[in-house]
Amino acid sequence: MPPATDELGPEERRDACTIIKLGLAEDVGPGDITTAATVPPEIRAHATIVAREPGVIAGLPVAALVFDTLAPGAVLFEPLCADGTRIERGQPVARLEGRAKVLLTGERLALNLLQRLSGTATLTRRFVDAVAGSGAAIYDTRKTCPGLRRLQKYAVRAGGGRNHRFGLWDAGLIKDNHIAALAHATG
Repeated sequence: MPPATDELGPEERRDACTIIKLGLAEDVGPGDITTAATVPPEIRAHATIVAREPGVIAGLPVAALVFDTLAPGAVLFEPLCADGTRIERGQPVARLEGRAKVLLTGERLALNLLQRLSGTATLTRRFVDAVAGSGAAIYDTRKTCPGLRRLQKYAVRAGGGRNHRFGLWDAGLIKDNHIAALAHATG
């Protein structure tokens, strides 16, 4: 099992910031009209993120970055466990406190990223557990969601898996389509 962590590497952090900005532009657009119309700016709130299913948590630092991107310093994000930790249904995984407008505006993106990455870590851990003691290892692939590759590979590591190549640029791999292309080559 990998050590639990709450640290993103510099490239993972860069990619997280990019996807968060894209996600906020997509979800919030020019502004959260419901929250702007209903929640006064001075209102503060507390929130707890609670696991709905057992699994392996991954993405807590990414979720925290969502709120920090929206309004730096406006939300205190306190992880209650580290990425890579097995969690149970109903277990609190993070506490948040800060400006209600920021919490409400960022909650969906933060939860979406946390759910996706935790799902990846959880499924990876199931496969890792299934081959435990056999000498086999579980590796990921490049078959990731566009823009989420480094974060999904981070989640694979949180689940106990290993990373294969990150792209076409860092390792060669001759596949069936390469062989087929050569078999049909002319000239």
